[in-house]
Amino acid sequence: MPTLEFKGKQFVYSHHLGVPFRELQVVSEKSLPIDGGQPSLDDNLIIHGDNLEALKALLPTHAGKVDCIFIDPPYNTGEEGWCYNDNVRSPLMQEWLKNSANPVDKEDLERHDKWLCMMWPRLNLLHELLHENGSIWITLDDNEQHRIRVVLDEIFGEDNFVANIAWQARTSVQNDTDISTNNVNHIIVYAKNRRKTNRRLKQSNADSWYTQDGFVVRPLELDTGRYDNPDDDPRGPWKADPFDAPNVRENLDYEIVNPNTNTVYQPSKGRHWRTEEEKYLELLEDERIVFGKTGKAGPQLKVFASEKEDYGEVETSWWDGPATTTDGVKELNRIIPDHSFDNPKPTELLKKIIRHATDDQALILDSFAGSGTTAQAVLAQNKIDGGNRRFILVECEDYADTLTAERVRRVIGGYPFSGNQREELHRENITWTAFSNERRRQKIMEHIQSLEKLHGDNYDRIRKEIKDGELIVRGERKVEKVAPGLGGSFTYCTLGEPIDIASLLTGTGMPSFDALARYVFYTATGQSLHTVENPAANGFIGETDLFRVHLFYQPDKDWLRSNEAALNMERMAAIEATNNSGKRSIVFAVAKFMSQKELTARRIEFCQLPYAVHRILGD
Repeated sequence: MPTLEFKGKQFVYSHHLGVPFRELQVVSEKSLPIDGGQPSLDDNLIIHGDNLEALKALLPTHAGKVDCIFIDPPYNTGEEGWCYNDNVRSPLMQEWLKNSANPVDKEDLERHDKWLCMMWPRLNLLHELLHENGSIWITLDDNEQHRIRVVLDEIFGEDNFVANIAWQARTSVQNDTDISTNNVNHIIVYAKNRRKTNRRLKQSNADSWYTQDGFVVRPLELDTGRYDNPDDDPRGPWKADPFDAPNVRENLDYEIVNPNTNTVYQPSKGRHWRTEEEKYLELLEDERIVFGKTGKAGPQLKVFASEKEDYGEVETSWWDGPATTTDGVKELNRIIPDHSFDNPKPTELLKKIIRHATDDQALILDSFAGSGTTAQAVLAQNKIDGGNRRFILVECEDYADTLTAERVRRVIGGYPFSGNQREELHRENITWTAFSNERRRQKIMEHIQSLEKLHGDNYDRIRKEIKDGELIVRGERKVEKVAPGLGGSFTYCTLGEPIDIASLLTGTGMPSFDALARYVFYTATGQSLHTVENPAANGFIGETDLFRVHLFYQPDKDWLRSNEAALNMERMAAIEATNNSGKRSIVFAVAKFMSQKELTARRIEFCQLPYAVHRILGD
């Protein structure tokens, strides 16, 4: 597979592995917990800090658990003022980046190399955080989209490429160039593990999202307007599909005779029939084969709407909606009038991505959070369908509190606003032809009525319209003083000092028990520890399919220097007695009072703090 070489790649190739772990520190006064509750790391999160270090901080708790990643990184236009200053330790890299405090601009002939150096370790960490059936959606323009595709092929695998969606970001035309290119942005989609079959997700089985064979895009409603029943077939409306398919297979190459005209047909050059001859004869007997409207054409297969309804329609890679960046600007201006943020993404775009990529219990991560559109989209979609999706936002800039988190606070609790407010409740592809189909129209009206019943009290009017091939249902209301909130909560965090195991015995920069437990569990097993209970007498903190992990630790230098911190005979016996599974036990402590030979006989592996914290999976 071709790979992309760029300056600095050899130095950043494994840089994500050396990024120090930092503890997420809750900032209570900037958080917005549920009424009567306390800020919690199990809630929605807004993290202020460098996104490379924040992603590393999330690994012990969220590795393999994020269902959908959306990022809107710098487009590297040369006018954005971003700086590349990752602390890569290579002297050659440091010499190259000695002026890294200066923004990357159009005069920087190495700006593409720096951008790729910035993205590489972040994409590697995002890949590690992603669920096996999850997906990543990246918005870019033509400055870097072609380069990121090659990088994503290398990190995610070219077989996991899903689509390069062309999104109409603007309706205005750029007049100072040969061809206007500012209208379209790219949404590049990759899966962690793309499905290995051609079968799409059943709509009726949407609750079983992760039982599928890899990532699938949630389909659109079936457009039954393309189905008809001219011969009054009792099986209902149908459409004629070609009976041939691409490629050549000998067992699918045979003669078909039109019984009406005795004309003999062979597959066209480079194609074959879609079934073996025996199956074809069964379909013919079952009156599933038609020969055009007049009966004088080549074979076609009857496909009934009832067979396709559960699987819906395939989404296309051209999105001329649901909103533009202009809509995003107007939306943010309504919420925070005095902001100074350029080109925020519209909420409706993120809602569409969320609907396609996740179920209603998903965890969505945005590590280039900007103005906080992703959080608003998650909250809005939860409000519409009663979901329990969660978000994690990471923002490194100083406006993480005053803009990103403030926007989320306002959309949760309501914000000052006077005027007309419209919120999209439903959107699907449809035509007037489809709407004229009685069965399809009845189904649509039933869905609209359910939306009206669910949301009618929140709006003055529920408006329905078919425009440009789409049915759009919006709630409209006149707001006098305060726009109503969406509800929800979040915890605001910053990044603490690096978890420096070597400093434990000095008593400086000592991590909490929870933070160290998550750290050692992840480094030992490669898996995240979701919850940390109060430390047990035997130090047990969690287990995997292969290991049980124990930690004896208190953030107290005097305790760590005492015999209480060591693995002794009593603790060894307790660990052995509670290991009913026969798994290997991994024990972290500052000292032990027995030989490793004695521990090995009891299937116990001792890892000394602070020196022996290491990944031992497979040792």
